[in-house]
Amino acid sequence: MSHPATDPARDYARDVIAAALADAQERPIVKSFFDPATFTISHVVRDPSSNAAAIIDSVLDYDAAAGRTSSASADALIDYVKSEGLEIQWLLETHAHADHLSAAPYLQEKLGGQLAIGREIVTVQEVFGKIFNEGTQFRRDGSQFDLLFNDGDRFRIGNLEATVLHVPGHTPACLAYVIGDAIFPGDTMFMPDYGTARCDFPGGDARTLYRSIKRLTSLQDETRVFLCHDYKAPPARTEFVWETTIGAQRTSNIHVRDGVSEDAFVQMRTQRDATLSMPKLILPSVQVNMNGGRMPAPEDNGVSYLKVPLNQL
Repeated sequence: MSHPATDPARDYARDVIAAALADAQERPIVKSFFDPATFTISHVVRDPSSNAAAIIDSVLDYDAAAGRTSSASADALIDYVKSEGLEIQWLLETHAHADHLSAAPYLQEKLGGQLAIGREIVTVQEVFGKIFNEGTQFRRDGSQFDLLFNDGDRFRIGNLEATVLHVPGHTPACLAYVIGDAIFPGDTMFMPDYGTARCDFPGGDARTLYRSIKRLTSLQDETRVFLCHDYKAPPARTEFVWETTIGAQRTSNIHVRDGVSEDAFVQMRTQRDATLSMPKLILPSVQVNMNGGRMPAPEDNGVSYLKVPLNQL
């Protein structure tokens, strides 16, 4: 094993973080939308010097009992975008969510923009393609998305510079987007009083998550953090919130604050995950989201069907 001082992987990670820090002086305008049915927060991120914007982690409403989709959550985003005269350049996914369906295809039809996710979505497609017995017609190359991001990739939202960080652990494909002085870490971590994401899905790993979070907390303390979910933290906190800072995560996160060792975190996370039930929408969500948010092709009667693999998760 090479010495850390000359380890190319460590040097690369350091350079990626340095690039993100260099752009932190820009302050995007962020408008967040909370979906109480799935506890998901979608974000519209706007360049303050133009009308360019991106949408991160959108939600398509889904009534599991009726097997019916609707678009109220997505329509709220559309109404805001149109009222502000914004141009959507990107529809960004932090990962293939297991707790809500993505509205990205619907939003793309209405607003345009490129749909992007991490390149490791191909790993998720391979694993869950087998679980759902999708067969050879299901492409496992990520081609359902317009762009697959690698760690360290950079892109623009108008004049805003954005940096992509690969932060696996919750899933193999998780990304965080550093956009100016803000970061959007997906499910990697939650509010400091709630902790961190589970790691027991196929391809998840607690040790990897710890290291990913440490990458994120090397950003500047004042970096704004916009989370993808909040579940409150009763009894102390009884309202939903989704914005914090890297400094607060580093000093106060109940699972992974400074001073918590990697081994202690892995033990805690593994024990905690063993007590959790599967998300109630994991089967429809992953099935749809690994396909770029698209429903299965209609059968000969014109109806799309979702599969329920028995005794697999």
